[in-house]
Amino acid sequence: MIKENLEAAEKSKKIFPSTKANCEEYISLKSLPSWANESITELIEKECWEELNDRFYKSLSFGTGGMRGRTIGKIVTQEEKGKSSEKETPKHAAIGTNTLNEITIAKATKALFKYIEEWLSINGEFEQPRLVVAHDVRHFSPEFSKLVAITWEKLGGYAMIFDGPRSTPQLSYTVRNRQAHTGVVITASHNPYHDNGFKAYFNDGGQLVPPHAQKVVEYFNDFNLEEIVELLSTDRDLGELKLLGKEDDLSYGAVLEDAVLSPNLLSEQSVKLVFSPIHGTGGISTIPALLDHGVDVVTVKSQNQFDPNFSSVKSPNPENKEALSLSIDEAKRTKSDAVLASDPDCDRIGVAVRNEKDFVCLSGNQIACLLAEYRLISLKSKQLLKPENKDGFTLLKTFVTTSMLEKIAKEHGVNCVNTPTGFKWMAQKLNNYEDRAILGIKEKEGIGIDFDSTDLFTRIDILSRYSKYVVLAAEESYGYLPMDLVRDKDGNAASLAVAELLAYLKSLDIKPLDFLDKLYIKYGFHYEKTENIYFDGAEGSEQIIKIMKSHRKSPCEKFNGLAVSKVKDFSHSGLLDEEDQSIEKENFIMITLENGFKIAIRPSGTEPKIKFYLFGESLPNPQNISETKEKIISQINELGAFLVNDAKERAI
Repeated sequence: MIKENLEAAEKSKKIFPSTKANCEEYISLKSLPSWANESITELIEKECWEELNDRFYKSLSFGTGGMRGRTIGKIVTQEEKGKSSEKETPKHAAIGTNTLNEITIAKATKALFKYIEEWLSINGEFEQPRLVVAHDVRHFSPEFSKLVAITWEKLGGYAMIFDGPRSTPQLSYTVRNRQAHTGVVITASHNPYHDNGFKAYFNDGGQLVPPHAQKVVEYFNDFNLEEIVELLSTDRDLGELKLLGKEDDLSYGAVLEDAVLSPNLLSEQSVKLVFSPIHGTGGISTIPALLDHGVDVVTVKSQNQFDPNFSSVKSPNPENKEALSLSIDEAKRTKSDAVLASDPDCDRIGVAVRNEKDFVCLSGNQIACLLAEYRLISLKSKQLLKPENKDGFTLLKTFVTTSMLEKIAKEHGVNCVNTPTGFKWMAQKLNNYEDRAILGIKEKEGIGIDFDSTDLFTRIDILSRYSKYVVLAAEESYGYLPMDLVRDKDGNAASLAVAELLAYLKSLDIKPLDFLDKLYIKYGFHYEKTENIYFDGAEGSEQIIKIMKSHRKSPCEKFNGLAVSKVKDFSHSGLLDEEDQSIEKENFIMITLENGFKIAIRPSGTEPKIKFYLFGESLPNPQNISETKEKIISQINELGAFLVNDAKERAI
């Protein structure tokens, strides 16, 4: 009856053909666990066709942030739920090819192992593949990380796993520090509570990039499911694995010092901050690091504890003002200078600064510009950045991050390089700069160097002479890296950098928003806005594809009355960046309008949504900064409304 029901549902177009095929493949597996089989059967018998489509219409794939998906279905079957209560983690994750569950985790682990084993062999390194595993606080994160580690060792590798939750940037650092060949962190970053993810890292500490990512995906898609299901047993005790803990925490904590250029500035100024990890991992490293530098740290008690449901917020995303509301209330009560909040895996931070009696949340672009300006000023004051070595310094940003960073870089005589969306591309740049510096000093001075063991100012000197030192890597989505030994955005390090910035402004008796206005007068007012349109599930995915195809086949000649002057489609090959390096193809369109405003259109790589980035700017030295702000913000808001309506029409 089950197969007959699936056939009938497909014929009546209640499910996609791919849904039917994937369901049938699963239920035909001889070794499929009974809970999984019974869950699929329950959904079919109850005719939960939308749920089946969402779970089975495709297989998960690696995007800009790795692999993410639902672990808890919109409908939770009885077998999946087990004896758990509503707020507790279900007994099993949602079964499906498009969900993150025990099977997809084991499958991803085996795909990663096979590629690393192959890569080692090709490079003549006949070693046991070494893996570092970390996880955040989400539902199934501890269970999935244990499954990854045990599966890795079943396959013949050596796994090192943290003894509890840790941040994503710490995983990135530890892969390098432990000289592992790869790393995995189980997290869905700032996604809703029902999601989880599998982020894979290479031996350089950066997320997988081509050709590595594609090969892992190929293996992931080619495996026989029977052999994957056999790997699901996790009967080994966690204590039998190599556990990482205090020693690695201390090592990472020492590296965080590199985020601060002027430690004395922090210790001399009485900066008072409210910091919230929003129930995640941020408090593990950020709070001790801030305290060690003399920052007066206030916490939000209800959010300074692990909670996979993120019960105190609608969304654990520090981009959203609502996620900072409790912190802002605490800052008002304690008369703190600013608010910092990190997402669950602490790779992003949100910032709110005092404006008279209230607090204003800064955008990701504003934070990036403030940090870049200060850090360049600081490097100049220390005589590290000089006219004769300015070509050895650069800012890194994504194409969808504010162009104001390009103007800041130009003013200070340094480079600014754009990358595709995803911090992994900036990590790739960091690795290239490091490799070039190591080769340069060996060729010209005849000496080798252990880069990771040198102090910050020595590395700055070497990089600026033989390659490039990255002053700041930033993306508009609240991700920053103010140091060079981590290869992912780092909310712990960024929190220290923001605290130092605030100390600097306090020493000058300048409020952050006044300083920001000074930058707007100097570089022109820049305003950016992102319109997100969510299209959930299988049907939603098809709508997003339809919108992108429509913009390519039937592009607008005008957007809200503004004529198009230039279109750059990043899905085409042959595009080069500012360093004449090839740009990886991306499903992304950049449109320039006749007034200089820009629009970027890109499906999210981590969430079921399409994103419209809008960029507006004025000329430097506007006569009236308030009137200029009002005018450009109004124009961008009108443009955003036009884009949303247009997208909804294209999706039909």
